[in-house]
This record gives sequence, structure tokens and C-alpha cells, in this order.
Amino acid sequence: MKYAFFPGCVLESAAKEDYLATVAVAKKLGIELEELDGWTCCGASHVQDIAPEITLATNARNIALAEEKGLNLLTVCNTCTLMLREAKNELDNNEKEKNEVNKKLAQIGKQYRGTTDITHFLWVLIRDYGLDKLKAKVVKPLTGLRVAEYYGCHILRPQTEMGFEDYQMPTSLADLISAIGATPIDFSRKLDCCGFHAVYPAHDSVMQMTGSINKDAATEGADCVVTPCPLCQMQLDMFQKEAKEVVGGGKDMPILHMSQLVGLALGISPAEMGMPKRHLTDTAAVTKFVG
Repeated sequence: MKYAFFPGCVLESAAKEDYLATVAVAKKLGIELEELDGWTCCGASHVQDIAPEITLATNARNIALAEEKGLNLLTVCNTCTLMLREAKNELDNNEKEKNEVNKKLAQIGKQYRGTTDITHFLWVLIRDYGLDKLKAKVVKPLTGLRVAEYYGCHILRPQTEMGFEDYQMPTSLADLISAIGATPIDFSRKLDCCGFHAVYPAHDSVMQMTGSINKDAATEGADCVVTPCPLCQMQLDMFQKEAKEVVGGGKDMPILHMSQLVGLALGISPAEMGMPKRHLTDTAAVTKFVG
């Protein structure tokens, strides 16, 4: 099982812990990740607002890099997944756009063919690898750990671009959490937006959103929040202290990327996945479950 790996900007910088965890988990499971050489930013749902043609051509090039390897493209970021899938959908369904983009790519010796799929690591673990195989690899089941499963926006919506599961009643993250021995709490805010993409233009409103997610996770009995998105993880962790003041308190809530949680169950050391060093909110409430 092999994929072209598109880490995206945040895994190469602010969320390096998610890069470390994803690579370690993939290695443990025998999933080969071949990182794309020369990948570029997906646009993060912002660049297309001012330069849609550049965003489309950039992501066509990213996909073309995977096509050259004959591999499907894997990401661990909700927003990267959405941007790449949006580009693929547009190019595959608009011959004129595809031809225009390929004229640009030809200048650098590239061509978009439409032969590769765009997938998220969560989907790979669920659909390609399989939860039964994953269960068999668990050496430290996270028994007793109560997890608020938090999907975020871009891995579910729009349904026309993503389509892995019902965007109103998703189960993939809860199924993954259960497979490694932990208990998903059926979090009431699992579909809410964390506010990452609006944190600067609408800071006060976003702090209310962020704070409510963390506070309600605690109220509903969670020991931690787990998300498949590094941007959601950053938002809920990095602004937790400030957001807590806005919503009137609440306990400290560890925020983990799903790769980190899976890694713990597979016996990968917390330190190897950036815990607690790369977290602002202490992760001891989670790591105590693996000794």
C-alpha cells in the first residue's frame, strides 16, 4: 500500500508533530508514503478568492506530481484535501479549463491527466487499510479514554467535493477511535467550525466559537478532543487560553491530531509524536493511558 504524500504547509512548520505522527503511524502499519518532491501550497481556501486561475494551476501541478509516480495522493489536512479535490473535480469536468491549465503546465514540462485520486489519511485507515487490520496492530488499547470526535468543516463539506460519508451524520472518526480502544462521546459540536480561517478578520466571534468547542467537550465528559485536521488542532490548542476567558472558563483540554491518537495505541512514544513539547495545552491527561 503506497501513496504520494502531500504534507502541506502546516505539517512542515507549525504542526510538525502531525507530520511526525503520520509518518510514524504509516511506517508501523506498513503504509508507504512517498513525499512529493517540489509540492507547493494548496492555497488554503484563501488564494482562490483573489487568484482562482493560479490556485487551479498550482493544484493541477501538485496532482500531476503524483500522477508521474502513478500513485494516489494522500494528505492529512482537511483543507488541503478539499482544495486538491476541488481542483480535480473542476479539471475532470471542464475540458476547456483542463486545456488552459495544461498549456500553463506545459511551460514547466508537466501535464494534468486526471488519473490519480485525492484521499485523506483518515479515509485510508478506514477504507483502504481497514479497521479490523488496525485493531490487530493495537498494542496499547486506550481503554477508558473518552474522546470528543471533532471533524471540522472541510473533510465533510461540500458533499459534492468530499463525499466519503454523510456530512450531517459522519461516523468515520468515531469508528477509528473505537477501533483503538477509546470511547467516542458523540460530541455535540463535532460538525462545528473552529474558526481558523477567520481568526484575524473576526477574532472576537472566532474566540467564542473556539472556546465553546473546548468548553462543551469538557462538559460532555471528554478527556481530549481529536481531529483529522491540523488547522483545527492548531486553532483549538493555540487559542485555548484566550478563548477560555471569552466563554467563561472550562478545564484545560488536550487537542490531538488523529494520527497522534492512533500512534499512542500502536505503541509509538508520545515524544516521537511531539507530545507534550509541541502542544500548548498539556497532553498528560491522554498520555497517562499508555503509561
